[in-house]
Amino acid sequence: MKWRYAKSCAPMCKGSPAKSASETCGITPSSTPLQISSKIPFHVPAFTRGGTVTKYVGRPATILRQKFQVNKEPPLLKLRREIPGQQGAASAEATAAKAAVSSGAVASAKAASPPQIILIGAHYDSVFGSPGANDNGSGVAAMLALARRSAEKTTQHTVRFVAFVNEEPPHFLGGDMGSFVYANRCKARGDKISAMISLETIGYFSDAPHSQAYPSPGLGLLYPKVGNFIGFVSNVHSRTLLRRVVALFRKHAKIPSEGAALPSFVPGVSWSDQWSFWRCGYPGIMITDTAPFRYPHYHSASDTPDKLDYDRFTLVVSGMEKVIEGLDKL
Repeated sequence: MKWRYAKSCAPMCKGSPAKSASETCGITPSSTPLQISSKIPFHVPAFTRGGTVTKYVGRPATILRQKFQVNKEPPLLKLRREIPGQQGAASAEATAAKAAVSSGAVASAKAASPPQIILIGAHYDSVFGSPGANDNGSGVAAMLALARRSAEKTTQHTVRFVAFVNEEPPHFLGGDMGSFVYANRCKARGDKISAMISLETIGYFSDAPHSQAYPSPGLGLLYPKVGNFIGFVSNVHSRTLLRRVVALFRKHAKIPSEGAALPSFVPGVSWSDQWSFWRCGYPGIMITDTAPFRYPHYHSASDTPDKLDYDRFTLVVSGMEKVIEGLDKL
């Protein structure tokens, strides 16, 4: 089935809209991890090429156009992929939310009762003055790769891939945060989200001694002091989901990982879009390289594509593909 463009959305790329997204992007469901590795460095520089995007917080369409107009990636805005599953449908949905406005369409279920939903999200805005390669170009690049890999698969659940705006200040943890608007819309229409996974700043790793810090000294006694792992973080309410995801990831991934279910008031625990879904009663986790607790270029002008470790970044994405498959079978 072809990727479909809404009539109101003109192509924002040089590729022909008659081609499928996989053909245009070059990432197909059969791509190997090596092929994924060759594409992720393509997405991150394309995302950062437009510079800071926070100044466009009131115009989500402008953000996306700015970020992808010189790229061969199809436009995220109103881009949709629907593949019927045994009980539901898999969809790649990009949502640009501002106040009560969101763009994109939700795949409809074929089952008599609403199916469980697995939602993979990443925010695509950055702070003033930062290109945002790691925060959060890395998360968006991973989401795109996972969406492409999932596009042709038959699923038991509905699988959504959603890009959010307004995660950064001045909307951070507020009512106009794009994911908060979206989560409230999900709750209002009765969506049964069984897992929300936020891809947040996932591209930086270090083997240097004492390269990993923590928001609490006590955590430093329990977790590694070297920042060579990917982190899985949740609030206490989402600890069951956290355990499932970490177990699935460790079963397949070839990169160290650490998991922590902590009270949401601990600094860093709620610092991404999973917070919005917690507020609406949904279980959610954040996947992260721990951002300011490891990444020296966090929220700065030096957060550029050359700072990312694409080999280990790819291992995270490959592991997350298996996590999505595993969650769908539960």
